[in-house]
Amino acid sequence: MKLKHKVLVFNFLAFAILFIVFRVVLYMTLTISSIYLSVIAAILASFLAPKFAVAKIKGVEKIVMKWIFTKGFKVL
Repeated sequence: MKLKHKVLVFNFLAFAILFIVFRVVLYMTLTISSIYLSVIAAILASFLAPKFAVAKIKGVEKIVMKWIFTKGFKVL
């Protein structure tokens, strides 16, 4: 599997897991319409999910991760 495909899968899984968690938590705590719960969960998940990318470091392509809770990039 190419690194670009792995990065795409990682980004999707990070978003999907956080979206489901936020959606369930919001459903249990708030009593608003289902579409609004989904929109709020999607915004939160897209903001808080880690971002993965492919970067060329010293001539070698590697997967790097950027997250709002860490400084800089983390090489995976």
